Amino acid sequence: MNFGYQEPSGVPLDPVTSLYRLGAGGPSLTAILSAARASRRSVALLHVDIDMLQLVNVNMGEEVGDQVLAAVAQRLRTTMPEEASLWRLSSDEFIACVAYREGEPGGEVLAEQFRDALEDPLSIPPYTLPMTVSIGIAVFPDHGADAAALLAGAERALRESKRAGHNNVGLYSGAPTRPASEAGFADRFVEALEREEMRLYFQPQVAAQDGSLVGVAALLRWDSPNHGMLRPSRFLSRVERAGLSSRLGLWVIDAAMRQLVAWRERGLDYLMLSVHIDSVLLARPDCLDAIGERLHQHQLRAASFEFELPESALALDAHRIHETLTGLRMLGATLTVQDFGKGGLSFAALGQYPLDRLQIGRGFIRNVASDPRSAAIVRGIIAMGHRLNMKLIAKGVETEAELGFLRRNHCDFFLGHLFSPPLPADVLDPLVQRRFLLPSAFAATRPERTLLLLDDEENVLRSLVRLFRRDGYKVLTASSTREAFDLLASNTVQVIVSDQRMPDMSGTEFLAKVRDLYPDTVRMVLSGYTDLATITEAINRGSIYRFLTKPWNDDELRSHIEAAFRSHERLRDDDYSDF
Repeated sequence: MNFGYQEPSGVPLDPVTSLYRLGAGGPSLTAILSAARASRRSVALLHVDIDMLQLVNVNMGEEVGDQVLAAVAQRLRTTMPEEASLWRLSSDEFIACVAYREGEPGGEVLAEQFRDALEDPLSIPPYTLPMTVSIGIAVFPDHGADAAALLAGAERALRESKRAGHNNVGLYSGAPTRPASEAGFADRFVEALEREEMRLYFQPQVAAQDGSLVGVAALLRWDSPNHGMLRPSRFLSRVERAGLSSRLGLWVIDAAMRQLVAWRERGLDYLMLSVHIDSVLLARPDCLDAIGERLHQHQLRAASFEFELPESALALDAHRIHETLTGLRMLGATLTVQDFGKGGLSFAALGQYPLDRLQIGRGFIRNVASDPRSAAIVRGIIAMGHRLNMKLIAKGVETEAELGFLRRNHCDFFLGHLFSPPLPADVLDPLVQRRFLLPSAFAATRPERTLLLLDDEENVLRSLVRLFRRDGYKVLTASSTREAFDLLASNTVQVIVSDQRMPDMSGTEFLAKVRDLYPDTVRMVLSGYTDLATITEAINRGSIYRFLTKPWNDDELRSHIEAAFRSHERLRDDDYSDF
């Protein structure tokens, strides 16, 4: 790759981007054109402009602007093919060129790769910045016979492309490139499906308690022979216009199920697989039957699947969609609202449909660590979801600061480049085998949830400690009420679970005293001894929050403790709101 920044030529490099400036050393554009003429190759010259960089300089300072420049340069050069060249032209512009023969990838393919490389926001702490580029393309020898003519043609193409807005690509023809004709796209896309050009990438879904990998989200890619690896934003709208979105949706579900079967055969039976279902497929009368048939064919349980639903489908208030979702829920599938808050879904719809989870999109969490309004919105979404007995998933977590904020505010699951980018299944395998991702980050951002367990039976305490530590709580144990009072005096405890039959006083008597000393604690009894009158009186007096019985069901007990912590946090937030 002819970037020039590694060549020992003695010519100084641009200190910000580590690239040569055009005309100031490194590869010579004139020499590249001469070599192309001799070998009868074309050369595509790309004039690349970073959109809105001036606003970054004005609003965040030139130091941040320079970091953006360096990050963009890094992404561009890691995208460049062999024998391509890249220079810095001016404050926010680059020049790239690539030589090619007929049938080989040219300028338009490279331009799409550049745009793909910047699809994920830049992390410039404390900022996360979505950046785009506008690109003008001129081709040697068609649009210019020498370097000066080619540069002028690419600059003109760039100006024309920017008239249509940011993040566009323009050819020297004098107007922005227009989408290829829709005629024949359907046939080409069907052929692509049949030639197995579609791919699924997978991104880990991580539990908030301890960073364990609990599932993966299936993400679609098109491995096009002509355009390289395309993300859905590059082709889904055309697929929808061609009437093929349902067919593609069923292909994705089939492919996801095949991958889940492969993981199951290797003993990885803990993974849940998340798959998007679009509005058109959801509205089909046979949607539920089609998914059910595929589950039966692959011998999979619906409980292994999370179906992500677009807000636009739920906003339709369609009886058929409601029936389909109800059927999926009855089969055991988890139903998630994708990118909640972006599609105009009413609060009434949240109560109308049988939904399990809300997904918070990247747009909401991008500035939670520094912007009070963003933080308040995300806190509100999490609190609302929990009050509706729904779990919350944050998509697009990029920094440990975002992770810390979301954990402290009790978001349940995370997706994002902080843990892993979307990867093919074989590349993801080492992460799946490892199971726990970023343990150091989770240790550093552990929420302050402390649980006190009181029981005079050591084996019971050991069993409870093993059960609750997986949920990330700080667990304190006491085998006597005296020891429990000492722990309460020296630790901030939110939830207390006490056995009823203790040697020195009963659990309800102990918790009644705790209520007077620490009224903001949530107090629970866990016992095999049930004196209905005593328990009823304790509940009526407010001494205890809930009575639980031994022996217990692990999942139900964990759920009760989680609900107790949330109850404490709601009361705390209500107290704060009074000030």
